[in-house]
Amino acid sequence: MEILLQLTMTGLAWGSVYACIALGFVLILKATDVFNFAQPELMMFGAYMSFSLIIYMKLPFIAAFLITLVLMGVVAALLEMLVIRPMVGEPVLAVIMVTLGLANVLRGLVGLIWGYEEIQYPTPFPQDPIVIFGAAINQAEIYTIAATAVLLVVFFLFFKYSDSGISMRATAEDTTTAFLMGINVKRVFTASWIIATLVATIAGVFLASFTFLEPIMGYTGLKALPAVILGGLDSVHGAIIGGLIIGVAENLAGFYLEDYLGSGMNEITAYIIVLIVMMIRPYGLFGTKEIERV
Repeated sequence: MEILLQLTMTGLAWGSVYACIALGFVLILKATDVFNFAQPELMMFGAYMSFSLIIYMKLPFIAAFLITLVLMGVVAALLEMLVIRPMVGEPVLAVIMVTLGLANVLRGLVGLIWGYEEIQYPTPFPQDPIVIFGAAINQAEIYTIAATAVLLVVFFLFFKYSDSGISMRATAEDTTTAFLMGINVKRVFTASWIIATLVATIAGVFLASFTFLEPIMGYTGLKALPAVILGGLDSVHGAIIGGLIIGVAENLAGFYLEDYLGSGMNEITAYIIVLIVMMIRPYGLFGTKEIERV
């Protein structure tokens, strides 16, 4: 029972990271119809930037974290205005290729600046685990789960009650109608990129706190893709739930099934789950079912 609890908590921590990245995917997709494949690399870039502020600028973690969010917000706004906005109206494949190129540029930039070796992140969380019902839980994992829960509440309130959140929902529903109703669609596009990047940065900092930094860290974020598909491409809460399901499932499968089915089960579990769900519900657990008349 202690092992099961420990595996579940670790899975929830990883799932929280996937959920935050998946949330960014969905926010940008809903607002701009662009699937941003550079989202995991933005997560990585934010984590490295936070690391530099702590190590080289000698800033305390909270100050470095807040400054990182501001800087990454600026980076996201510039990327949207200078790289993505000129692609409006172009074929979807062209926009996808641009985001893939952006991901490679960010990955190469990280390697060029910080090197390609693994780096231990200066985690602010105590190293002593907390014992819960006999299971030793890493404190960084607990804080990661708690932070994701807070983000859920914040985003629920933001989309439901704030003018900006309502504008984003309206733009996601129908961009043309939102524009005709006086909503600044360009500003909504930029805001969606900023919010998605900030969420990814938070995920990157927490992920680095219980793992480490490396230029291929963004590949971990690709596990958020199955979470997006599982939850539904247009569902914000589906992205969160999908991420948590993937995190817990792959962690449990990696421990309980590897002896029977071989090593690497934790790497393919997410895709097995997605394949099964897609055969039953092609639009995901919480995605909108679309019916096309031909």
